[in-house]
Amino acid sequence: MRTAGVDLAAESKGTALAIMDWTPLGATLRELHLGVDDQQIVAAAVGVEKLGIDCAFGWPDEFVRFVTGHSGRVPNPSGPEGGMAWRRTLAYRETDRHVREKTGRWPLSVSTDRLGLTAMRCAGLLARLEKSGLSTDRAGSGAVVEIYPGASLRLWGFNTTGYRTDSTSRARLLREILEAAPWLDVAAFSEQLISSADAFDAVIASLAARNASLGYYARPPVELLERAQREGWIALPTKRIGDLLHDPPS
Repeated sequence: MRTAGVDLAAESKGTALAIMDWTPLGATLRELHLGVDDQQIVAAAVGVEKLGIDCAFGWPDEFVRFVTGHSGRVPNPSGPEGGMAWRRTLAYRETDRHVREKTGRWPLSVSTDRLGLTAMRCAGLLARLEKSGLSTDRAGSGAVVEIYPGASLRLWGFNTTGYRTDSTSRARLLREILEAAPWLDVAAFSEQLISSADAFDAVIASLAARNASLGYYARPPVELLERAQREGWIALPTKRIGDLLHDPPS
Protein backbone atom coordinates (compact mmCIF):
# COMPACT_ATOMS: atom_id res chain seq x y z
CA MET A 1 0.00 0.00 0.00
CA ARG A 2 1.01 3.57 -0.65
CA THR A 3 -0.31 6.73 0.97
CA ALA A 4 0.46 10.36 0.23
CA GLY A 5 0.17 13.54 2.22
CA VAL A 6 0.03 17.16 1.10
CA ASP A 7 0.66 20.26 3.17
CA LEU A 8 -1.21 22.63 0.87
CA ALA A 9 -0.49 26.34 0.50
CA ALA A 10 -2.12 28.98 -1.67
CA GLU A 11 0.54 28.41 -4.34
CA SER A 12 3.28 25.93 -5.12
CA LYS A 13 5.71 27.72 -2.85
CA GLY A 14 5.01 26.37 0.61
CA THR A 15 3.30 23.21 -0.67
CA ALA A 16 4.88 19.87 0.23
CA LEU A 17 4.13 16.31 -0.89
CA ALA A 18 5.13 13.09 0.89
CA ILE A 19 4.68 9.55 -0.46
CA MET A 20 4.99 6.55 1.85
CA ASP A 21 5.20 2.80 1.21
CA TRP A 22 3.58 0.40 3.67
CA THR A 23 4.39 -3.30 4.16
CA PRO A 24 3.59 -5.68 7.04
CA LEU A 25 7.09 -4.96 8.36
CA GLY A 26 7.17 -1.20 8.24
CA ALA A 27 6.57 2.09 6.46
CA THR A 28 9.17 3.93 4.39
CA LEU A 29 9.10 7.53 3.23
CA ARG A 30 9.90 7.16 -0.48
CA GLU A 31 9.44 10.69 -1.78
CA LEU A 32 9.36 14.16 -0.25
CA HIS A 33 8.97 17.23 -2.44
CA LEU A 34 8.70 20.96 -1.81
CA GLY A 35 7.31 23.60 -4.17
CA VAL A 36 4.68 21.20 -5.49
CA ASP A 37 2.07 22.16 -8.11
CA ASP A 38 -1.38 20.68 -8.71
CA GLN A 39 -0.21 18.44 -11.54
CA GLN A 40 2.35 16.76 -9.28
CA ILE A 41 -0.29 16.16 -6.63
CA VAL A 42 -2.71 14.62 -9.14
CA ALA A 43 0.05 12.40 -10.54
CA ALA A 44 0.87 11.18 -7.04
CA ALA A 45 -2.79 10.66 -6.11
CA VAL A 46 -3.49 8.18 -8.88
CA GLY A 47 -0.74 5.91 -7.58
CA VAL A 48 -1.74 5.74 -3.90
CA GLU A 49 -4.59 4.23 -1.92
CA LYS A 50 -5.30 7.38 0.07
CA LEU A 51 -4.24 11.02 -0.26
CA GLY A 52 -4.44 13.20 2.84
CA ILE A 53 -4.63 16.95 2.25
CA ASP A 54 -4.04 19.52 4.97
CA CYS A 55 -6.66 22.07 3.93
CA ALA A 56 -10.37 22.68 4.34
CA PHE A 57 -12.37 20.97 1.58
CA GLY A 58 -15.31 23.39 1.75
CA TRP A 59 -17.00 26.29 3.52
CA PRO A 60 -19.70 26.36 6.23
CA ASP A 61 -23.21 26.00 4.80
CA GLU A 62 -24.29 29.12 6.70
CA PHE A 63 -21.43 31.13 5.20
CA VAL A 64 -22.33 30.02 1.67
CA ARG A 65 -25.97 31.00 2.20
CA PHE A 66 -24.95 34.34 3.71
CA VAL A 67 -22.63 35.29 0.83
CA THR A 68 -25.19 34.17 -1.76
CA GLY A 69 -27.95 36.11 0.00
CA HIS A 70 -25.81 39.20 0.41
CA SER A 71 -24.91 39.13 -3.27
CA GLY A 72 -28.61 38.91 -4.17
CA ARG A 73 -29.60 41.55 -1.58
CA VAL A 74 -31.62 39.00 0.39
CA PRO A 75 -32.03 40.28 3.97
CA ASN A 76 -30.14 38.45 6.69
CA PRO A 77 -32.77 36.44 8.61
CA SER A 78 -30.89 37.16 11.86
CA GLY A 79 -31.42 40.88 11.40
CA PRO A 80 -29.35 43.65 9.80
CA GLU A 81 -26.47 43.23 12.26
CA GLY A 82 -26.68 39.63 13.41
CA GLY A 83 -24.49 38.97 16.45
CA MET A 84 -21.21 37.34 17.42
CA ALA A 85 -22.79 33.93 18.05
CA TRP A 86 -24.42 34.06 14.62
CA ARG A 87 -21.16 35.18 12.99
CA ARG A 88 -19.39 32.18 14.47
CA THR A 89 -21.81 29.90 12.63
CA LEU A 90 -20.48 31.49 9.43
CA ALA A 91 -16.87 31.06 10.50
CA TYR A 92 -16.76 27.39 11.48
CA ARG A 93 -17.85 24.14 9.87
CA GLU A 94 -19.38 21.23 11.75
CA THR A 95 -16.08 19.38 11.48
CA ASP A 96 -14.30 22.35 13.07
CA ARG A 97 -16.66 22.12 16.03
CA HIS A 98 -15.93 18.40 16.24
CA VAL A 99 -12.18 19.12 16.31
CA ARG A 100 -12.73 21.70 19.04
CA GLU A 101 -14.66 19.15 21.09
CA LYS A 102 -11.99 16.45 20.70
CA THR A 103 -8.82 18.55 21.00
CA GLY A 104 -9.84 21.72 22.83
CA ARG A 105 -8.59 23.88 19.94
CA TRP A 106 -10.26 25.53 16.98
CA PRO A 107 -8.86 24.93 13.48
CA LEU A 108 -8.32 28.03 11.37
CA SER A 109 -11.57 29.41 10.00
CA VAL A 110 -11.84 28.85 6.25
CA SER A 111 -14.28 31.79 6.06
CA THR A 112 -12.44 34.43 8.06
CA ASP A 113 -8.78 33.45 8.38
CA ARG A 114 -5.78 33.21 6.08
CA LEU A 115 -6.83 29.69 5.09
CA GLY A 116 -9.31 31.07 2.54
CA LEU A 117 -6.88 31.50 -0.34
CA THR A 118 -5.51 27.99 0.19
CA ALA A 119 -9.06 26.59 0.28
CA MET A 120 -9.74 28.24 -3.09
CA ARG A 121 -6.75 26.38 -4.51
CA CYS A 122 -7.94 23.19 -2.82
CA ALA A 123 -11.35 23.49 -4.49
CA GLY A 124 -9.63 23.56 -7.88
CA LEU A 125 -7.35 20.68 -6.90
CA LEU A 126 -10.33 18.54 -5.87
CA ALA A 127 -11.92 19.23 -9.25
CA ARG A 128 -8.70 18.14 -11.01
CA LEU A 129 -8.51 14.99 -8.92
CA GLU A 130 -12.11 14.14 -9.76
CA LYS A 131 -11.46 14.80 -13.45
CA SER A 132 -8.61 12.28 -13.25
CA GLY A 133 -11.13 9.63 -12.20
CA LEU A 134 -10.65 9.68 -8.42
CA SER A 135 -13.47 9.78 -5.89
CA THR A 136 -13.32 13.08 -4.01
CA ASP A 137 -16.02 12.63 -1.40
CA ARG A 138 -15.38 15.53 0.97
CA ALA A 139 -16.50 13.41 3.93
CA GLY A 140 -13.43 11.21 3.36
CA SER A 141 -14.81 7.93 2.03
CA GLY A 142 -13.08 8.23 -1.35
CA ALA A 143 -9.50 8.55 -2.53
CA VAL A 144 -8.83 11.79 -0.67
CA VAL A 145 -9.35 12.83 2.92
CA GLU A 146 -9.05 16.11 4.81
CA ILE A 147 -6.29 16.05 7.43
CA TYR A 148 -5.31 18.35 10.30
CA PRO A 149 -1.71 17.39 11.15
CA GLY A 150 -1.51 19.27 14.44
CA ALA A 151 -4.71 17.68 15.74
CA SER A 152 -3.59 14.24 14.56
CA LEU A 153 -0.33 14.59 16.47
CA ARG A 154 -2.08 15.73 19.63
CA LEU A 155 -4.57 12.85 19.48
CA TRP A 156 -1.64 10.46 19.03
CA GLY A 157 -0.34 11.82 22.32
CA PHE A 158 2.48 14.12 21.17
CA ASN A 159 3.36 17.59 22.42
CA THR A 160 3.08 19.90 19.39
CA THR A 161 4.27 23.09 21.07
CA GLY A 162 6.37 25.17 18.69
CA TYR A 163 6.80 22.52 16.02
CA ARG A 164 5.52 24.68 13.16
CA THR A 165 7.96 27.51 13.87
CA ASP A 166 10.97 25.93 15.55
CA SER A 167 13.30 23.31 14.04
CA THR A 168 14.47 22.17 17.48
CA SER A 169 10.87 21.35 18.39
CA ARG A 170 10.48 19.41 15.12
CA ALA A 171 13.65 17.44 15.86
CA ARG A 172 12.32 16.57 19.32
CA LEU A 173 8.90 15.63 17.93
CA LEU A 174 10.43 13.49 15.18
CA ARG A 175 12.43 11.54 17.78
CA GLU A 176 9.26 10.95 19.79
CA ILE A 177 7.36 9.77 16.71
CA LEU A 178 10.12 7.32 15.80
CA GLU A 179 10.18 5.99 19.36
CA ALA A 180 6.41 5.37 19.19
CA ALA A 181 6.64 3.92 15.66
CA PRO A 182 10.08 2.26 15.36
CA TRP A 183 8.95 0.63 12.11
CA LEU A 184 8.81 4.06 10.41
CA ASP A 185 11.80 4.81 8.15
CA VAL A 186 12.28 8.48 7.24
CA ALA A 187 16.07 8.45 7.48
CA ALA A 188 16.64 9.58 3.89
CA PHE A 189 14.72 12.80 4.55
CA SER A 190 15.25 13.47 8.26
CA GLU A 191 17.20 16.70 7.70
CA GLN A 192 14.49 18.03 5.41
CA LEU A 193 11.80 17.15 7.95
CA ILE A 194 13.60 19.11 10.63
CA SER A 195 14.34 22.12 8.45
CA SER A 196 10.88 22.44 6.84
CA ALA A 197 7.58 22.55 8.72
CA ASP A 198 5.79 22.07 5.39
CA ALA A 199 7.68 18.84 4.72
CA PHE A 200 7.02 17.69 8.28
CA ASP A 201 3.26 18.24 7.98
CA ALA A 202 3.14 16.49 4.60
CA VAL A 203 4.59 13.37 6.25
CA ILE A 204 2.10 13.62 9.11
CA ALA A 205 -0.69 13.95 6.52
CA SER A 206 0.56 10.77 4.84
CA LEU A 207 0.53 8.93 8.17
CA ALA A 208 -2.97 10.24 8.89
CA ALA A 209 -4.07 9.15 5.41
CA ARG A 210 -3.02 5.61 6.37
CA ASN A 211 -5.05 6.11 9.54
CA ALA A 212 -8.11 6.95 7.44
CA SER A 213 -7.52 4.13 4.95
CA LEU A 214 -7.66 1.61 7.82
CA GLY A 215 -10.86 3.17 9.15
CA TYR A 216 -9.15 4.40 12.31
CA TYR A 217 -10.82 7.81 12.31
CA ALA A 218 -13.96 9.50 13.59
CA ARG A 219 -16.46 9.53 10.72
CA PRO A 220 -19.21 12.13 10.50
CA PRO A 221 -22.39 11.06 12.29
CA VAL A 222 -25.28 10.06 10.03
CA GLU A 223 -27.19 13.27 10.68
CA LEU A 224 -24.19 15.35 9.54
CA LEU A 225 -23.10 13.23 6.55
CA GLU A 226 -24.72 15.36 3.84
CA ARG A 227 -23.31 18.52 5.40
CA ALA A 228 -19.86 16.92 5.63
CA GLN A 229 -20.08 16.03 1.93
CA ARG A 230 -20.44 19.76 1.23
CA GLU A 231 -18.27 21.33 3.93
CA GLY A 232 -15.59 18.65 4.28
CA TRP A 233 -14.73 16.48 7.28
CA ILE A 234 -11.40 16.28 9.11
CA ALA A 235 -10.33 12.66 9.74
CA LEU A 236 -9.28 12.64 13.40
CA PRO A 237 -7.34 9.54 14.55
CA THR A 238 -9.03 7.11 16.92
CA LYS A 239 -6.03 4.79 17.34
CA ARG A 240 -2.41 5.24 18.39
CA ILE A 241 0.25 5.89 15.77
CA GLY A 242 1.76 2.50 16.65
CA ASP A 243 -1.41 0.80 15.41
CA LEU A 244 -0.96 2.04 11.84
CA LEU A 245 1.36 -0.72 10.70
CA HIS A 246 -1.12 -3.58 10.71
CA ASP A 247 -4.44 -3.90 8.94
CA PRO A 248 -7.51 -4.20 11.18
CA PRO A 249 -8.88 -7.71 11.72
CA SER A 250 -11.43 -8.76 9.10
